[in-house]
Amino acid sequence: MPVFAASPLDLVRAQAVRLGDEDADYDALLDAVGDRSFVLLGEATHGTREFYRMRAAITRRLIDEKHFDAVAVEGDWPDCYRVNRYVRHEGSDPDALAALGDFQRFPRWMWRNTEVLAFIEWLRHRNADQATGSLVGFYGLDMYSLYRSSEAVIDYLEHVDEEQAVIARRQYAALDHVRDPQRYGYEAVLGLRPDCRIAVCERLVDLMHKSSVYQDKDGHDAADAYFQAERNAHVVASAEAYYRAMFGSRASSWNLRDTHMVQTLFALHRHLRAQGRPGRIVVWAHNSHLGDARATDMSLAGEHNVGQLIRQGAGLAQALLVGFTTYTGTVTAAHEWGGEPERRAVKPARSDSYEDFFYRSRLDRFYLSVAGTPVEPLREPMLERAIGVLYRPDTEYQSHYFQARLAEQFDAVFHIDESQAVEPIDE
Repeated sequence: MPVFAASPLDLVRAQAVRLGDEDADYDALLDAVGDRSFVLLGEATHGTREFYRMRAAITRRLIDEKHFDAVAVEGDWPDCYRVNRYVRHEGSDPDALAALGDFQRFPRWMWRNTEVLAFIEWLRHRNADQATGSLVGFYGLDMYSLYRSSEAVIDYLEHVDEEQAVIARRQYAALDHVRDPQRYGYEAVLGLRPDCRIAVCERLVDLMHKSSVYQDKDGHDAADAYFQAERNAHVVASAEAYYRAMFGSRASSWNLRDTHMVQTLFALHRHLRAQGRPGRIVVWAHNSHLGDARATDMSLAGEHNVGQLIRQGAGLAQALLVGFTTYTGTVTAAHEWGGEPERRAVKPARSDSYEDFFYRSRLDRFYLSVAGTPVEPLREPMLERAIGVLYRPDTEYQSHYFQARLAEQFDAVFHIDESQAVEPIDE
């Protein structure tokens, strides 16, 4: 009898794990984690309920079964640190909604949504009966908080070094021009005002040089307090460079941002390890940050990203990159930057995309390991869709599709045929 080669879709059907909306859906992923220090959980959009819900379910298991120490997200450091204090039973916020109160910058729904709210309450409850050395934290990797981070550095210095606080206030004052970081960057690039790159770097270097002195003065939780201040000083330096770079090439500003996120991630890993912790971190961010840029069009534009830099910096054996895709459904997104979130219909994926390929498997919802896969289409360039905080279906091909080699971009993927919009708290 003739022997017929299995089709690519047959191979996907044979290797995929169909999802049943239960914790066992993630057994294969947890087996793949092994002893890795970094698990990166992506999302194809910033507004899909299932992506948030699944990441939360995976993270709960990583914390409970694999002893992960921290959740690090695509959010600003000071905003997330307020949440961190809440889940660690510090600060004065009465509930998770109050703890999310500093997320006021567009797009608020990325973190002010019902799925994040539920996860934060779970994390606080989980920490309630843990020793101090076993508390799991919640941290931000991003660097848009130029002014709030500079204020946080000054607040810290006022507690440990009043003289340096006066100097820091003077150094940071030149940034504070109508509190518009983009205007600062524009005017600095055009020479309409002095830029602050030297001042913010001097502030960071001075803070780092006096690390041991400040921690000796600070008493209880000195290491955490200093780490928070140091990371805020890093944010100020990175944000100052970023807002100037916005008026240069896109690759320059993108690379600054993702480099900062990776530096923060590695700094958090070292901080946890210095406290005798495993230093294992789960990351929540968009696929475009967490998939390896070298396997996408991004590399052609000279861009790198978190996934690439983590693989290069920590090694392939220490990082697991997981993507999430959807074929159609609804998404919470704005029509234009700064606009209100809307529940919007997502067009069925193009026929020449990975999303359509997965849809044609008729598996509906599944997990698939793609590292070293024999499935030929997953190793070849194909279109992949990315929806951020904006969704523009009228120009979807130009605005939301790019070429990728999925098996090199990620180690594994979760796919959902039809997904639903995340529910913002502020709607």
